[in-house]
Amino acid sequence: MALFGREKKIKYLRKIPILQGCTRQQLVAVARISDITEVPAGTPLARAGDPGKEFFIILDGTARVQVPARKRSRLGPGDFFGEISLLDGEPRSATVVAETPLRLLVLNRPAFWALLTEVPQLSYKILVTLSRRVRQAEKSLRA
Repeated sequence: MALFGREKKIKYLRKIPILQGCTRQQLVAVARISDITEVPAGTPLARAGDPGKEFFIILDGTARVQVPARKRSRLGPGDFFGEISLLDGEPRSATVVAETPLRLLVLNRPAFWALLTEVPQLSYKILVTLSRRVRQAEKSLRA
């Protein structure tokens, strides 16, 4: 569902932390290959074990992450999820459910890879986030 015209979408994209520092040309590319979607509270966005087809960045609202054998965590504006299964082709590692109504930036698999090509510095930001998540998971397992 297209909620914004291109200029309004670009203005919104500038506020997303992982997209800050992008050039206008890069933001135009992101706007072209992504959708902004709204979903109601309670909507499942990803299920552990299912194939991953999309990458999500939360624009507004919160989502609950449930990882098997680990306590729940919460994601909010600027957080992203869905990248792991798009990167490695394996099933989803967690279940994510909208805790409140959400506005999301959504990219399918080809758009996700196009995004990493168009905005190479995002690869670095995604890797740093993945590393933090792995360390948190290891810490939780030891606790």
